[in-house]
Amino acid sequence: MKTDPESFIRANTGILSPPHVPEIRLRLASEAHDLWLKTEEELEEIGLPPPFWAFAWAGGQGLARYVLDHPESVRGRRVIDFASGSGLVAIAAMKAGASYVLAVDIDPWAETAVRLNAALNGVEIGFSDRNIIGEPKLADVYLAGDVFYDKGFADLLRPWLAGLAGAGAAVLVGDPGRAYCPRQMMTALATYEVPVTRALEDSEVKRTTVWEFEPAKTDAAL
Repeated sequence: MKTDPESFIRANTGILSPPHVPEIRLRLASEAHDLWLKTEEELEEIGLPPPFWAFAWAGGQGLARYVLDHPESVRGRRVIDFASGSGLVAIAAMKAGASYVLAVDIDPWAETAVRLNAALNGVEIGFSDRNIIGEPKLADVYLAGDVFYDKGFADLLRPWLAGLAGAGAAVLVGDPGRAYCPRQMMTALATYEVPVTRALEDSEVKRTTVWEFEPAKTDAAL
């Protein structure tokens, strides 16, 4: 890497609590424009992929809120937080009593972000940068916040997550109304009004739903 991730993260974020999950503290970009709106050339110059880990996205906030309010969804269970980013949802799962949480994200910067944020909250979280899409069931619960933003990515995720649900895993998704979310394959568990950064979204509040993949529905939809 051209830039040391820990030094950069410490220098370009502040310790903040996401508005919908005030129990958790994260290193986040305090001024979204300063970091998010850098050009691709500027990001490439410092060796930084798009910094998804620097923001508390609506889907992740909603999913973290659900897990904290419904600890029975993860208590005593092995959990994978897919596309973890900042580690917000993974941290919520550990705070709710999961026996073990693995944060998975292919962004190499996410590993440092998750480690720093886990330490801020006094929890231990494993990390993997492996692409696990298509792999068989490795955990009891899969959590995925805001992953259906791209059609190609969604097309890969749908059959995999449906298969995990069919294999007995609980698969929970936090989604703020993204176009490619397969709602017909899931059951809604809760809906929240989540404050977000207008620089990143098209509003200051996103209606966010937590869904669970249902094997009976996925069989019909696939």
